[in-house]
Amino acid sequence: MAKFYDLLEPQLIEFIHAQKIFFTGSAAQEGRVNVSPKGCDSLRVLSPNKIAWLNLTGSGNETAAHLKLINRITLMFCAFEGKPLILRVYGSARAIHQQDPEWDEYFGHFDKSPGARNIFLVDIDSVQTSCGFAVPYMDYQEDREILNDWAAKKSEAELKEYWTQKNVKSIDGHPTGIFD
Repeated sequence: MAKFYDLLEPQLIEFIHAQKIFFTGSAAQEGRVNVSPKGCDSLRVLSPNKIAWLNLTGSGNETAAHLKLINRITLMFCAFEGKPLILRVYGSARAIHQQDPEWDEYFGHFDKSPGARNIFLVDIDSVQTSCGFAVPYMDYQEDREILNDWAAKKSEAELKEYWTQKNVKSIDGHPTGIFD
């Protein structure tokens, strides 16, 4: 049975910290809905009603584009081991890009990752838990280092050129704000 909360209770924060992967969901008024897996120790619970995650370079930048159009997001965490649980965090969010004044303040919460592209700051509106009884057991082996290795070989200019080619607009043609 689903249970709703106004903020992250301590046991829910503990659950989030134990997860190796989470999923983000966002959408514009029209076009594709984006659901994206995230890992690499890229999420921080800043308070019971605020989460930040460091977004690394990728082939798209859908969440940034969607948030410029409609300021809403869902984060989902699933227990793949231990007691079953699904946790959804609903809220509004905004992208912080490297050129933004708050970048250094929030980037300081994370390990310095090559290819760090933006930080998403989520203000939590509500939290929902549900059973997760059908989520399979899965064993965590290790983080993949492919993305970090790829980004570490690029110069800052090469990363920005990649962003220019792949991350300025969403799949549906909406601007991401990466260089605004």
